[in-house]
Amino acid sequence: MVIEKKDFEAAPDWEAGRSKIITFILTEDCQLHCKYCYFVGKNSRNRMSIEIAKRTIDYLLSEPDLFPESSIVLDFIGGEPLLEIDLLDKICDYFKLQSYLKMHTWFGRYRISLSTNGLLYSNESVQRFIRKNKYHLGIGITIDGTRKKHDLQRVFPNGRGSYGQVVKQIPLWLMQFPNSSTKVTIAREDLPYIKESILHLWKLGIKYVNSNLIFENVWKDGDDDILEDQLIQLSDTIIENQYYIGHSCSFFSRLIGKPVISDVNWCGAGKMLAVDSTGSFYPCVRFTPFSLQKKEAIVVGNCYEGIDSNLLRPFLALNLQSQSQKECLECQVASGCAWCQGMNYDEATTDTIYQRSIYLCKMHKARVRANQYFWNKLDKEK
Repeated sequence: MVIEKKDFEAAPDWEAGRSKIITFILTEDCQLHCKYCYFVGKNSRNRMSIEIAKRTIDYLLSEPDLFPESSIVLDFIGGEPLLEIDLLDKICDYFKLQSYLKMHTWFGRYRISLSTNGLLYSNESVQRFIRKNKYHLGIGITIDGTRKKHDLQRVFPNGRGSYGQVVKQIPLWLMQFPNSSTKVTIAREDLPYIKESILHLWKLGIKYVNSNLIFENVWKDGDDDILEDQLIQLSDTIIENQYYIGHSCSFFSRLIGKPVISDVNWCGAGKMLAVDSTGSFYPCVRFTPFSLQKKEAIVVGNCYEGIDSNLLRPFLALNLQSQSQKECLECQVASGCAWCQGMNYDEATTDTIYQRSIYLCKMHKARVRANQYFWNKLDKEK
């Protein structure tokens, strides 16, 4: 796929906006202890059983009025989901069999999605699963950029970086999933390495790079200047070398930096559903116990009794105006300014999901300035 220079962004997710996303938290364990990870309660105790997974699937398939979407994304995370590849395989087999037996709309209209740190990617059990499901499967391997950038954050418990073990998995991954993207997470310490990291990932053959700054309250005065400078340098290199043809970087988009005209919520909390090892349902994974530091988890049901609509209703009423400050609503560059619903809840002064965090405000504005520079220069050159 070639990305046109006018659309310097990755293609949309499969069935975006039309599919139900169900996240199975297979394990809360992981080989890495990434410094920016929002899963603050990682442990080796909580592992999903096949019985919990089956009950969840049975419930999903038996409630067409609650789940009217024409397709489904079976999303698997951890911790590290490939630590439980045998369980993952059994869950997918059970879903395929039951959706067929029930003649459900989702039979054949499903996508298996998982994001992995890549350490186990070439294992035979993982490769067997890929061969078995390749026509319905999407896998993302997280690699943060150059060795220096990656190893600043994505480390083993002893502090050793994981870049060397991850990068050797990339050729096989790209051979099997040539149009895959990776997600680069940027913390404060990483800002000086943005440009070289995006270019490095493209040189590795990863054409689509999604980048995001962490939502937490870490940004200091001057960080926005570093971000803007890195993105302007990246802009010059992209245009000079015509990387805008055949590559993408989510930092640059024609859709950001304008007044907001839509009142929709930024994320899908409440429209997606996450289930953990206890069978509890959450509006998204960021509302689970091991994702929160200050607040209690928000449970909206379980695989035994189903969803409690009264508990879910506040999430379905979320929109831009209901949770944003006046300065955000009147901001002339508000479009594309992101937030995380779970982090908002964890940081709120009360137990509300309607208090929007604005820690990213100055960083978003720096991105907008660099974004305008990029498009103005590209349009002038072309």
